[in-house]
Amino acid sequence: MNNEPTTTEPAADPAVSVVGPGDGETIVLGTTRLRILEDGTNTGHRLGLVESVLAPHTPGPPQHRHAQHDEGFYVISGTVRFTVADKDYDATAGTLVMVPPGAPHTFANVTDEPATMLSTFTPDRYVQYFRDLQDMIASGQALTPQANIQTMRRYPPSPPPISPRHHSGDAWAAVPARAPAGRRARPRLSVQAGVSSRASPPARSGRRCSPSRSRCC
Repeated sequence: MNNEPTTTEPAADPAVSVVGPGDGETIVLGTTRLRILEDGTNTGHRLGLVESVLAPHTPGPPQHRHAQHDEGFYVISGTVRFTVADKDYDATAGTLVMVPPGAPHTFANVTDEPATMLSTFTPDRYVQYFRDLQDMIASGQALTPQANIQTMRRYPPSPPPISPRHHSGDAWAAVPARAPAGRRARPRLSVQAGVSSRASPPARSGRRCSPSRSRCC
């Protein structure tokens, strides 16, 4: 009988992820360039992190809600216009916008300069949405608002309850939102630092939408 004490190897420390300036997975959706910095692999799927560069006059996706994840936007450079129901917020560099589940929102770069922002997803489930859009484009399918919404419904399968009045020019006209049935209305969003708010102007008419524009969220 062996009475020698047994020894156990110490548990290895968790691996640390370091993503350099030129690293990360790159996805190009029309006039938006995304760099996935964290897809949940290193965070137990608790957090996803994406850098987005929006070219000048890049429109956003149809206004929508998320059912089960929080979404944060930190503007690094330029100005990003966030639309919440029928109000616009022009977020300059240094602004943090936090969108809780159930809050209607969209965003766009309506300026003549590029804009860069860092987006967080908690949990990470929405990162795959961008990959799905990239696969859709690679297969030759048009990135239409309808196709965009169908893809959104996968993460999780909850349809955005906000429909645009109509599409005119390069922007989607926002429609005031209703809270999901059986739930209280959640805070629309939290905005910290340099931001100005304004009512959404009437949609422009007489312009056609460029098919190369990106409408991702």
